[in-house]
Amino acid sequence: MGAGLEKPAWQYDELKHAGVDYADPAQAAVYDKRHQRFRDYRKDAEAVAARLGVNSEHTIVDLGAGTGAFTLHAAPMCRKIFAVDVSRPMLEFCRQEAARRKLTNIVFHQGGFLTYRHAGERVDFIVSSAALHHLPDFWKAIGLRRMKGMLKPGGRLYLFDIVFPDAGEALSGPISLWRDSLKEKAGAEFAAEVDTHIRDEHSTYDWIMEGLLTRAGFRIDQAEYGGGFGATYLCTYPG
Repeated sequence: MGAGLEKPAWQYDELKHAGVDYADPAQAAVYDKRHQRFRDYRKDAEAVAARLGVNSEHTIVDLGAGTGAFTLHAAPMCRKIFAVDVSRPMLEFCRQEAARRKLTNIVFHQGGFLTYRHAGERVDFIVSSAALHHLPDFWKAIGLRRMKGMLKPGGRLYLFDIVFPDAGEALSGPISLWRDSLKEKAGAEFAAEVDTHIRDEHSTYDWIMEGLLTRAGFRIDQAEYGGGFGATYLCTYPG
């Protein structure tokens, strides 16, 4: 859809929450604290930046920025970073923390894979971590094509998400083990979020995700499948 066109009735509403409602300020407030029980934001952000080769001349879009796990740590390394998220409370959390750290090169936008309209020149990198699963597969494909349109030729996409191997009913045991391990690390409330994720959100299979990426026009340079169903894709838009 072009700018200024009325949204058709069949358009997916990505502002409608799938799973936990992070448009609720109370949920957004506890998200950051809960995730830092098992994530090292700085270490993770520095690792992503190193893999992409981020330097002070680069521009980045962080799609699904949340409370700023990547944005806040990547901002000092790059020229400009666009923090994009559908949750206004989570963006406000990130904005306040950026002000506290005196970071002035972050541009905040409420929006997502289907609604964010990038203004200005194309960017060097897009980072998206644990966000694309909020969209059904049909809309994932559209979101990925829109991301391609934001990148310079030769630009790179770093995508992390929960992705399942095609193991059918054999997944029941591994999912339970994964859920229980997260319960030990982050508590019963987070385990309940995992239940919600599996039941109500839209994580897909590995072979589908790889197909979506390549059909959207990306070259998959690396696809890594780790424990806990975490999948990392490092891709290039050839142009």
